Amino acid sequence: MTSPVPGPAPLLRVEGLGVRYGALVALDDVSWEVHAGEILGIIGPNGAGKSSCYDATTHMATRTGRVWLGSRDVTAEPPFGLAALGLKRAFQQNAFFATLTVLDNMVAVLAREAGTGLLPSLLLPWREAAQRRALEHEAANLLERFGVPRAMHALRPGNIPYGSQRMLSIALAFGRGARVLMLDEPAAGLGGVDMARLAELLRGLRAEGVAIVVIEHHMDLIMSVADRIVVLEQGRCLATGTPQQIQKDPRVLEAYLGQAA
Repeated sequence: MTSPVPGPAPLLRVEGLGVRYGALVALDDVSWEVHAGEILGIIGPNGAGKSSCYDATTHMATRTGRVWLGSRDVTAEPPFGLAALGLKRAFQQNAFFATLTVLDNMVAVLAREAGTGLLPSLLLPWREAAQRRALEHEAANLLERFGVPRAMHALRPGNIPYGSQRMLSIALAFGRGARVLMLDEPAAGLGGVDMARLAELLRGLRAEGVAIVVIEHHMDLIMSVADRIVVLEQGRCLATGTPQQIQKDPRVLEAYLGQAA
């Protein structure tokens, strides 16, 4: 009898995450994993611990438990260290430089990731100018890839439609690329065409092998794009399964989906 062939290791794995705010237990012994080319949805009613789970995973909250990125234990890595290793996140609120143009926002992110410094700018201005042109070209292509058309690139973020602002925030978080991309309610405030664009983007990133974790309240979106779903309730993991399994789970129907119906 042959042994079963093990599947690929997850790109991101968390074990026993716990978060306390004084006497309040926001997260209690929560574990999950996500693989390359997979979308994991995290859902639950208000106060279930979704944001705490998100912050705990990316080390933006004091927590217990462990986090692995691939085979590397990154429990002690600070948030900026995690980003450098390929674990990136977009926040629930749009995050960009309001006084810069859309294009310059993207250029700033790419320049930071490229490690452009002050000394080369002073000593080799011609090289810096050439690099700037290359960054602008790269930034423009990346923005278009994330659904922000060139007609908006010269505008400030506050002057473009809200749906495009959401896509810009995701593009800025992604930068030159991510192994794991965590999104906190990316569909907040979206509808119709904007929601469809977001779903298309998520599927496209999944097809490229990115592992995606999405906290979301829009059930239509998460049920249509997620490969697996983790349901949280009162800081604990209530259920894990495919969208079809979650939709039929009586515990989930009682705790969350039934409330939204």
